[in-house]
Amino acid sequence: MTELNQEYIVITGARENNLKDVTLRIPKRKITIFTGVSGSGKSSIVFDTIAAESTRLLNENFSMFVRNFLPRVPQPDADAIENLSMAVIVDQKRLGGGSHSTMGTITDISPILRLLFSRAGKPYVGQANMFSFNDPQGMCPDCNGLGRSLVVDMDKAIDMSKSLNEGAILFPDYKAGSFDLSMQIESGSFDPDKKLIDYTDEELELLLHGKARKVEVQFAGKSMNITVEGCIEKFTNKYIKRDVKTMSERTQKAVAPYIIEGTCSSCRGARLSEATLSCKLNGYNIADLSAMEVGQLIRVAREIDDPVAAPVIKSLTDRLQHLVDIGLDYLTLDRETDTLSGGESQRVKMVKHLSGSLVDVTYIFDEPSVGLHPRDVHRLNELLQKLRDKGNTVIVVEHDPDVIKVADHIVDVGPYAGSRGGNVVFEGSFPGLLESGTLTGNHMKRPLELKQESRQPSGKLSVKNAKLHNLQNVSVDIPTGVLTVVTGVAGSGKSTLINDVFLSSHPDAIVIDQSAVGVSTRSNPATYTGIMDDVRKAFATANKVNQGLFSFNSKGACENCGGQGVISIDLSFLDSVELPCEACGGRRFKEVVLEYKLNGKSIADVLEMTVEQALEFFELKEVVRKLQALSDVGLNYITLGQPLSTLSGGECQRIKLASELHKKGSIYVMDEPTTGLHMSDIGHLLEIMNRLVDTGNTVIVIEHNLEVISQADWIIDMGPDGGSKGGQVVFEGVPTAIVHEEKSITGRYLK
Repeated sequence: MTELNQEYIVITGARENNLKDVTLRIPKRKITIFTGVSGSGKSSIVFDTIAAESTRLLNENFSMFVRNFLPRVPQPDADAIENLSMAVIVDQKRLGGGSHSTMGTITDISPILRLLFSRAGKPYVGQANMFSFNDPQGMCPDCNGLGRSLVVDMDKAIDMSKSLNEGAILFPDYKAGSFDLSMQIESGSFDPDKKLIDYTDEELELLLHGKARKVEVQFAGKSMNITVEGCIEKFTNKYIKRDVKTMSERTQKAVAPYIIEGTCSSCRGARLSEATLSCKLNGYNIADLSAMEVGQLIRVAREIDDPVAAPVIKSLTDRLQHLVDIGLDYLTLDRETDTLSGGESQRVKMVKHLSGSLVDVTYIFDEPSVGLHPRDVHRLNELLQKLRDKGNTVIVVEHDPDVIKVADHIVDVGPYAGSRGGNVVFEGSFPGLLESGTLTGNHMKRPLELKQESRQPSGKLSVKNAKLHNLQNVSVDIPTGVLTVVTGVAGSGKSTLINDVFLSSHPDAIVIDQSAVGVSTRSNPATYTGIMDDVRKAFATANKVNQGLFSFNSKGACENCGGQGVISIDLSFLDSVELPCEACGGRRFKEVVLEYKLNGKSIADVLEMTVEQALEFFELKEVVRKLQALSDVGLNYITLGQPLSTLSGGECQRIKLASELHKKGSIYVMDEPTTGLHMSDIGHLLEIMNRLVDTGNTVIVIEHNLEVISQADWIIDMGPDGGSKGGQVVFEGVPTAIVHEEKSITGRYLK
């Protein structure tokens, strides 16, 4: 395409959030990458302006009835936005969906697999819906297709080292002298003084799981017939299979400790009915195939040689190949979507769009490199290029230099964050960016340096024989008193090792991850970090009034909006609208409260300050310490009153980090803390980590970022690959040694 016919998305005078009248032209059917420090305004241009307007225009095509069910999108603050096409937003919001949503259902691969079995499976059991665990005809009747059911916790129910007379059965119904226990002993099938560990398999089976049987016993000189059943069998029938609502609360409390959620005993976790599982292809049933890693499944699918199934197999292998191409070959189709990480969720969504046939769409990606090892970034780049070559406009918000390199056009936003950002500081090509002198351009040119002098550990924390998920009997020592980075390709077992195994034995560790910090619009950075308490006291003391007045959740709340700052108006069949409250003008407080001042500022003025402005304003020691912590983690630009529900994953993580910085002698675990951070902020983050170590803490970081890995005292590299090909420790040692380790993929990239 020649430059003459190049079309552009044209934005004129954009003013969302901190944007300063930004005017931009974004080339269509090309890859445009937006970069710049966190809070510079990239997301304000891409998500709050382009994506919002595109979604709003699209939604206007629907009837009023349909629009009522769609999220409300206000018109962005800009003079004009022209030449938009439909936007598809591929973000990092984790895929929810509960236990009925799996990798296979969300990528639409499971329906193809069901069709395959209904056409080519032997023996024929029915149509495709018979192979769905969400369909009453296909689901296992005992667990309703969940694959899990409530079962007895054997460790809490039975003590194998005791005999019946010594109280081996721990259920409340089998206390010494109880009717149930006497009946087991009277039945004559067991030696009441023999320890359970010495029982034969048959005796144990009868005692625990024996089905109801009639036994003749002597009672007060007369012989009687009574019904005896195994104690686990009886407990299951009496409490687990009964409707909980019919039990008294007291009974529920008494039996709850003995019940756990386990694998359904009928379908063994396969979720499907016996009839469905009897239908096979090349010796496998549908549950076997769904439990295979995608890389293996694609090989098995290609071996199915049946002319009837040929077109279905082609469609199946095409979609599986997309998953392999993007580096998700270690996932299985039965993996529940709510267990995927943010980066994995985003890549699964990409696969969905790759198999679509829409063209001339604007695809908008939010840091797609998150959670990707440097080795896999080229796969991501190939995907972005595939989408572009199909005739789509691809817009990416990104910090990773390796992704930025493939851009056809780069927009660098800055120069700094918050009020000192909001301008376009560079537009053009990659070579142009390197010479531009912007923060991004300068940091792209810096070479990577390996840490030469590592700290000496003060001790070690051991993980022994870990076998969870894909860990292959891993034993590893994590040194204390130093900065340890755990790395490895996606799916290699890093998170399982640290977040699951290590943390379960060190529950007192301080975990700093990317989960949301506040759900309601009433929590903000000032309340979360505790700054608000000190600020309220200061206002109350200065004005000699009750400090409850300075809370919009308490006495000070504007009576009209209840301290929300907005009034929601329901227009029945039209969209409900949120309008700023007229009484307080969106400031959330009563008029009288705003008349009380501290150094000339009202409480509402303080909440509108950024962290940076508040640092200049306050002199209270405790407040300054907490503000400084927020500033140190690169959150200079957020305002004290910004609702926490509007923060990104990376920002949530940094605000948690800020509120935990003052501890000593603790273990800190951080999960990809560089998410959402510009290259220039990674230096700050490393300073914080080093300061934590220097004050006597142990810091463990799960990370892919090469700059962080290069500055570790100790590296644990998991691999060699993902899924079943991972789960081993490939390297433990210092950064200067990893570059010589043949087996380490990470080492190759540090070189």
